[in-house]
Amino acid sequence: MPIIVNLDVMLAKRKMRSNELAERIGMTTANLSILKTGKAKAVRFSTLEAICEILECQPGDIMEFIKE
Repeated sequence: MPIIVNLDVMLAKRKMRSNELAERIGMTTANLSILKTGKAKAVRFSTLEAICEILECQPGDIMEFIKE
């Protein structure tokens, strides 16, 4: 898939663990893991907004398009 999820990179930059982010955005750690590994088929704008707000970043910091 040409959409790459860089959530691990942002979590490392912010020195935050996945379970802390999941708790703060009201998501299960299992669902966050699906998003982090790029296995999610979709992401709600409200979820993306919450992630960006907590990590103080832009959507482009979390996801990028790589042409195959």
